[in-house]
Amino acid sequence: MSSERRVVITGIGVVSPLGNDLPTFWDNLVHGRSGIGRISHLDPEPFACQIAGQSTFDPKDYFNDFKDARRADRYAQLAMAGSKLAVKDADLSANAVDPTRVGIMVGSGIGGLGTFEDQHAALLQKGVSRVSPFTIPMMISNIGSGMISIDLGFQGPNMVIVTACATSNHNIGEAWRIIKFGDADAMLAGGAEASIRPMGLAGFSNMRALSTRNDEPERASRPFDRDRDGFVMGEGAGVVVLEELEHAKKRGARIYCELAGYGCSADAYHLSAPSPDGSGPAAAMAISLRHARLDPTAIGYLNAHATSTGLGDISETNSIKKAFGSFAKNGLLISSTKSMTGHLLGAAGGVELAATVLAMQNGIAPPTINLENPDPECDLDYIPNVAREVKITAAMSNSFGFGGHNATLVVRAFTG
Repeated sequence: MSSERRVVITGIGVVSPLGNDLPTFWDNLVHGRSGIGRISHLDPEPFACQIAGQSTFDPKDYFNDFKDARRADRYAQLAMAGSKLAVKDADLSANAVDPTRVGIMVGSGIGGLGTFEDQHAALLQKGVSRVSPFTIPMMISNIGSGMISIDLGFQGPNMVIVTACATSNHNIGEAWRIIKFGDADAMLAGGAEASIRPMGLAGFSNMRALSTRNDEPERASRPFDRDRDGFVMGEGAGVVVLEELEHAKKRGARIYCELAGYGCSADAYHLSAPSPDGSGPAAAMAISLRHARLDPTAIGYLNAHATSTGLGDISETNSIKKAFGSFAKNGLLISSTKSMTGHLLGAAGGVELAATVLAMQNGIAPPTINLENPDPECDLDYIPNVAREVKITAAMSNSFGFGGHNATLVVRAFTG
């Protein structure tokens, strides 16, 4: 790997409960507006959790042929939308660059859950012959990246990493590695998820992982708060365009920032619960700082994974203390934007990296809303309820997934 190949972010695409364009998304974040509401596209009455962060978009706007949109699971439609928005933002075209040097890694933590449900129902109710021949391609977690490649004409490395809620960060981090290694000059990377479905709701609810604050949807996602009772599921996509610096400069691209570090680790502890001492995430944070060649005190803002679960928020607090030492309590600003978006599962890291980059660009750290009664075990500065103006020259974003998968990204202001 050539450490001299620097990687920058030149495009960002977001489809989220807070909006599908960056100005709207950022305005809602910085003003602490919640995107959580009662589930509207299915009857939520049978479920303990009846609220979610839903995304509104028209798939027809993002496919060259609407037949392709109809043959795509909602997660893949979201992946296409996020990718098209990122490519447009970066002004990147296969006609203007070598398409064999541009790759795609846009993953999904769960994949085509809606397709699986619909086609399983068809099998049981109507028989074998009524199962769509597109069932398998629509379900699989890699098909989003495949469809993006086909649509945009990019022929570079094309794959996905599936690590539950760490999916986006792992895809972005490994895409960074591919560019650093010299196997591509640009990569579309991130994640998409569409799991607000009966099986998703039932599965997470029966784990007692979801909030049941159904009468107050906007107050349900409350990371680090003593009264949190679980996470709120969201859906959407977050995709960034990564480019090797000289490639970006040669084509006159606008540069948001440099992706400077990436770290990953495993808890080796439990299927779904985080390690209480936070040692796994702390290792990922330390590795990302080492790659970025930054001291912990250089980080001006940390976008926490913090999902609003009892164990998770405490574990992450402990991991931050391990990784940052005394600076964790004396200068580090932290917030959980999941308090507003809900938890977008495999798409979370992509959307949260967008929030992190925009925070650094605008000099404003978004708040953790609904933080009214801090948990005594969560005793750091989580920017409660009101955004804070602060100069940020380097920032970090965490994502952790079921199975003990940890992935951390570090960005820093581009200085030429």
